[in-house]
Amino acid sequence: MMKNWLAAGAVALTVGMTSTIANAQSTTVPGEQVGLAVGAPLPEGIYAINTFTYRRPDAPSSALSGSADTAVNIPVLVWATPLVPFGGRIELVVAPPTVFAFTRNPAGVRNKDISINVGTFVGGIWAFDLGGNFGVSLLGGVYLNDLNGDRGSLYSGAFAPNPLVPGGLSPVGTPILPQLSSNTYRFGVAGSYTGNGWNLTANITANFYDSPGRFGGPVGAAIGPIRLSDALNFDLTATKKFGNFEIGAVGYGTYNFDISQFSAAFNNRGRFALGGLVGYDFKVFTVQAYVARDVVTGATYTSALGQTRTNYSTDGWIRLIVPLYTAAPAPSPVPAPLVRKY
Repeated sequence: MMKNWLAAGAVALTVGMTSTIANAQSTTVPGEQVGLAVGAPLPEGIYAINTFTYRRPDAPSSALSGSADTAVNIPVLVWATPLVPFGGRIELVVAPPTVFAFTRNPAGVRNKDISINVGTFVGGIWAFDLGGNFGVSLLGGVYLNDLNGDRGSLYSGAFAPNPLVPGGLSPVGTPILPQLSSNTYRFGVAGSYTGNGWNLTANITANFYDSPGRFGGPVGAAIGPIRLSDALNFDLTATKKFGNFEIGAVGYGTYNFDISQFSAAFNNRGRFALGGLVGYDFKVFTVQAYVARDVVTGATYTSALGQTRTNYSTDGWIRLIVPLYTAAPAPSPVPAPLVRKY
């Protein structure tokens, strides 16, 4: 049962959203699938999954550093259909992620905590059981940012009036998430080994954009076209179950292809983080938690003394997987009575 729920979580978390407000380009959250048997097909049924991640960068929160704590919440509904063309199960996914930012401003400085709706993710997975506890899956889907993604704009009356913005307000720190200026097209491939209580999984996820992207309305007209970088994410898992407990190591990262001057991922090739995971199977639901720390990152910030420093981050994650319905297994055939003739 634990293996099935891990696979359910793997399907659900393909809809993740980036938890980095500044610099990072990938719409998909690096690390969203670690700890899950992404390559394993689900048994037929319906699954509800929620995952939450909180990220804290080393940079102090200030206008100078452009840094803030960020979080992402991803409620997901997964339908593992009865369709198994060529032996691979078709699994359909829908989810509306939300991203949050928290400034950590000190007393006396106004805070600007915000939330942004990401375009609803719709997609599907084709997952195969290869036998011998090996599985592989292919993923395709899209974040519908052009249809119902948030605009992610901040305004302030402290700047000179902008004739392109109603009310004469100027957009400040706009856009907060430049990748929402385009639909995000996502493709992925994953492989898993789940024998003897192990979960050894590797997953590669690609994000592609209609670049340059554009926001609509007067604010979008003021911003103009936004150059977006395609990206690759890598999620790695090595965990072992001991009864209902699970423990192991995880690693994940992202790679931005375009880090040129006018790219939304300017001067940030990506990041890679390492950490540990613990989980527990409560039978009616499964909980996992993990923490990871950057070991390599292209993110930087400017200190109060004008120095450029590397902006490492620490991520905390918690995941809940609940099967709402699973189809009853097919009954075993009744053996025919043995008739002997003497």
